[in-house]
Amino acid sequence: MIAQPQPTRLLTTLTDLVAIPSENPPGGEKAVAEYIRDWLAPLGFQVRLEEYAPGRFNAEAVLANGPGPVFAFNTHMDTVPAGDGWQSDPFTLTERAGNLYGRGSCDCKGPLAAMLEALRLMAEDRGNWSGTLMGVFTGDEEVASEGAKYYCARKQDIDMVVVGEPTGNTVFSAHKGSFRPRVRVLGRAAHSGSPHLGENAIFAAGLLMPRIAAYHDDVLSQRSHPLVGNPSLTVTRISGGHADNVIPDACELLLDRRLIPGETDDTAMAEIEALLDSARKDLNLRCEITGKNATTGGATETAEEAEIVQISLAACRASGLSDAGPFGFQGACDLVHFIDAGATGTVIGAGDIRVAHKPDEYVPRDEFIVSAQIYGDIAQQVLGN
Repeated sequence: MIAQPQPTRLLTTLTDLVAIPSENPPGGEKAVAEYIRDWLAPLGFQVRLEEYAPGRFNAEAVLANGPGPVFAFNTHMDTVPAGDGWQSDPFTLTERAGNLYGRGSCDCKGPLAAMLEALRLMAEDRGNWSGTLMGVFTGDEEVASEGAKYYCARKQDIDMVVVGEPTGNTVFSAHKGSFRPRVRVLGRAAHSGSPHLGENAIFAAGLLMPRIAAYHDDVLSQRSHPLVGNPSLTVTRISGGHADNVIPDACELLLDRRLIPGETDDTAMAEIEALLDSARKDLNLRCEITGKNATTGGATETAEEAEIVQISLAACRASGLSDAGPFGFQGACDLVHFIDAGATGTVIGAGDIRVAHKPDEYVPRDEFIVSAQIYGDIAQQVLGN
């Protein structure tokens, strides 16, 4: 059994990480990556900073300790922008009523600090385990997961991974994906004083939108995955027209299609194309998919009987949770990219996803400390002799 996490050190680490702005956009993960390097290199880890795009970084720490599995911790170094409306400085960790407030405290610098502590405890106990222990900390998860996509496209030898996201220290073994196509509806421009001489693309888009809503209600809501529930389709942006006195000749919709395990970008694209085709025939609309916006990625799951899921459940139950899961994450995260690269994995972390991305984001202090013990227990079980 490895040593217990040190609460004072954990709080210091989280304080330091919250104080480093890494808002995305624009990113700024380099300073966090350098902090990770300086934290882990003295413990014997081989640390490599990877610039996957100009000014954008991943950090990889590797401790090879004999034959055995390759096990990795992963979470992301970026946060959403701090925004306004905070009761305290978002870059100063502040404790109130047992909660630790600060941007990234639960998403995801809390999991990052807890993983660093677990990596330290494992490094100090390397006589009792064998294999390769890794920390893989990525950039850009909050926008398009470019860091994880870049890393996993080149790294194929990780056997098991635990991804840090706020789950209340329960085990999530599946998550949804996201696919965002842009749909352009065409009209014909005319002077707004003579609208009958044109075709208003915004009105045409208005005819398409009930079809989109009906497809969600009548088709997608009838599908279900046991852990993540239903897929979905909705419109999240609309843009049309270019002048106050011109009938718009184009209107663009951004669709948000949430995927469940078993669905892919390609299958979702085919269904949306079929939906548009019916609108062309039935409503005489001129509409087309013109591209897609970047997202975190697709949906994925690890089977409940997989070793990493069973070890994760046991560690979370040992921490005192009566219902440790497995559950499904409604959002997307970087787990999918590690699974696509050949790993199996789970998502675990302190905090509640419902307070992430908001002013006064927080993680419960006690839950945060327990998460470091859970991470350490999982690593020890995966790599233990």
